[in-house]
Amino acid sequence: MNMNEKKKVLFVMGMEQSPESIIEKMSSLEPNNILVLQSYGPSIAPFSDLMRDIILAVYRENVEEIFVSVPTANRKNARETLKKIYDNKELQEKIKTLDYLFKNSMPEHPKGSIREWLEGNESSSSANSIQNNANVIRNHPLMPSNVKVTELIIETKNLAKVMHRDGSLASNY
Repeated sequence: MNMNEKKKVLFVMGMEQSPESIIEKMSSLEPNNILVLQSYGPSIAPFSDLMRDIILAVYRENVEEIFVSVPTANRKNARETLKKIYDNKELQEKIKTLDYLFKNSMPEHPKGSIREWLEGNESSSSANSIQNNANVIRNHPLMPSNVKVTELIIETKNLAKVMHRDGSLASNY
């Protein structure tokens, strides 16, 4: 894959990933033309704040390609953080109240409980998650059709693999 040095690219990745290590592996990119959006949790919903930020970045910064990245490393730290929330005695009554509201008063809420909402797509694999995220971006009605969305898999050995839409691997990364 040959990259135009003046082309702006956007990396969408998790907080546990190092943008520097990924970007240095993609040496053909001009550092001044790289934007990074980081988020806790691997899931992108069509009308989430993260998706809004992606769309705004595309239009404001004239982004031509988006790299969607999800690490393949385990999510032990996320589970530990969630355990702290669930074990907090002060929050338990609030969580019960919110669960009741989500179930009975806010049926439009996409998750059935606070636990499901906080966990996000914890149960889905990294490969499924990255593909789902890329498809959400690609198929969003406000995303310009000329913006290329590329799946970037970050393996635990800090090697980057770039997946094309057809599932083939790009060799230059």
